[in-house]
Amino acid sequence: MRPLLKWAGGKRSLVKRIVEMFPDDIQDRRYHEPFFGGGAVFFHVEPSRGTINDINPQLMNFYRVVRDSPEELIEEASNYSYEESEYYERRERFNTPGITDVEYAALLLYLNKTAYNGLYRVNSKGGFNVPYGRHKNPTIVPKRAIMRTSKLLENVEIHCGDFSYLLDVTKEGDICYIDPPYHPASDTANFTNYVENGFTPADHERLRETCNDLDVMGVTFVLSNSDTELIWNLYGEEKGYRIISFSTRRMISSKVSSRGSGRDLLITNSPS
Repeated sequence: MRPLLKWAGGKRSLVKRIVEMFPDDIQDRRYHEPFFGGGAVFFHVEPSRGTINDINPQLMNFYRVVRDSPEELIEEASNYSYEESEYYERRERFNTPGITDVEYAALLLYLNKTAYNGLYRVNSKGGFNVPYGRHKNPTIVPKRAIMRTSKLLENVEIHCGDFSYLLDVTKEGDICYIDPPYHPASDTANFTNYVENGFTPADHERLRETCNDLDVMGVTFVLSNSDTELIWNLYGEEKGYRIISFSTRRMISSKVSSRGSGRDLLITNSPS
């Protein structure tokens, strides 16, 4: 199925390439995704059990509400309309602490469907600051998709924190898709403000150590990242991992003219 949310760095265009690197019996295994975002790979695989995680608390609250209270989410979000003045009122409300989990989830859904380019971006104070978008009759509340996602998440644990939680929940035979904020290929390519803090080279090194531990545990992983010297140094073939480099289209920039091609890596401990 298609993801409920549009998310910067989403992998819709690469899903088939990614899934091909997993074992054929993926449906029979527990599945974990520690940098969930829009969850394109998760929704393609449709696993029956496992975990999802993201450091963004509003995002993971959204998926908890979808799983546990889908009817309440639909009822709340159905009160919102696609108007510019209302958009800025709802955006201010979203940045106001103390509202209920259901309202937070409904507002996130609304903003995702009506914000410019479907971006999620925060300022230095953690406030959502994406301007109003120009869409043609957007579907704000996809009721069937919400109910189907609720069913899909029924036996999935939802976490909100550091990716290292994987070492506590995975076991031999499990599968992980790991899609961290990419290491920037240039000084101007960095886009990690999904939350207040970015993802540093030290975080990439910690993630490599986590992948090494997963490998020792017998957990299969596929990791995506940019094709940079740092990532090659961390996961280079002498480490025993299979690495595929390929060209891709960068879709993060809000200006179409500044979107360009680049090279990405898929890294796995799964045999070819």
